[in-house]
Amino acid sequence: MRRWIIAAVLAAGLGAAWFLSRGAGADAESSRGVAATVGRVEESVETTGEVVPLNRVEMKPPISGRIEKLLVDEGSFVKAGQIVAWLSSADRAAILDAARAKGPEELARWEDTYKATPIVAPMSGTIILRNVVVGQTVDGGTVLFALADKLIVLARVDETDIGRVKPDMAARIILDAYPDSPIEGKVSTLLFEGKNVSNVITYGVKVEPKEVPPFFRSQMTANIKLLVRSREDAVLVPLAAINAGRRGGKRVMVPGPDGKPVPREVKTGSEMGDKVEILEGLEAGETVLIVRRRYSPQRANSSPLVMGGRPKEKGGGQDSGRGRRGGGGGN
Repeated sequence: MRRWIIAAVLAAGLGAAWFLSRGAGADAESSRGVAATVGRVEESVETTGEVVPLNRVEMKPPISGRIEKLLVDEGSFVKAGQIVAWLSSADRAAILDAARAKGPEELARWEDTYKATPIVAPMSGTIILRNVVVGQTVDGGTVLFALADKLIVLARVDETDIGRVKPDMAARIILDAYPDSPIEGKVSTLLFEGKNVSNVITYGVKVEPKEVPPFFRSQMTANIKLLVRSREDAVLVPLAAINAGRRGGKRVMVPGPDGKPVPREVKTGSEMGDKVEILEGLEAGETVLIVRRRYSPQRANSSPLVMGGRPKEKGGGQDSGRGRRGGGGGN
């Protein structure tokens, strides 16, 4: 009786294990159809840079002397040939100081006789630096003003991306100081000499804004997006619909004649968030299937356990050998 109970418990345990194993989940496929849409895609190179003058000229005095009058200040726009300051030579300054001590009439006579030297702007542009004040003594090496004809952005582009950047390429500039005021521009020049910073080679790219905003200042930090390619009528599908194809390609699943998923090879382009551009293999309006795998329990048709019935009592056919050994012991 005890052996029958043990066998029943063992069978129950094996049955439970079989039930758990037959209920283990298996992956089953389900699909959802999504139509390919038409939208805009952009491919860009993003980098940083700074605001710099396109051409910067430092204005120095032709002679040593003293600044008598300043006619412009920082931010003033001047034309080529315009007088921006008056300078007295050392001799004129000494004569005027002596005449001033004698009275206004004497000073006026010498000012009319001994003319001051004009400081003239060499080109048209904006005064971005005034480095002197009236009465200051200067020499030929003193920088009086810095003049810039136009402020641009000098972007630094990694050598891995410089091959994608071309002149006249559209650009968008966002200054750190004015993040809510994007500025449209274009690439004007690609510099030939690279710069090595921490073993990273970059090349300078000059970006000119279409209109220089009044808040532009030299040395401002900028984030630049260089528009490599854009397309308004691109065919787009969800990124989740793209699967690995043959030979490293891509493919999507489309409904077959019987409604079942059928693979189709496609050529993909740019990715825009959760969308991907289809260059070849699919037209707008066609349906692609997003195939998902879901949990589905498996059911076995039969139990791996075959119950042989109630165990036989000691001395039966299965225990005949043991009974014979016991009988031998009695002899």
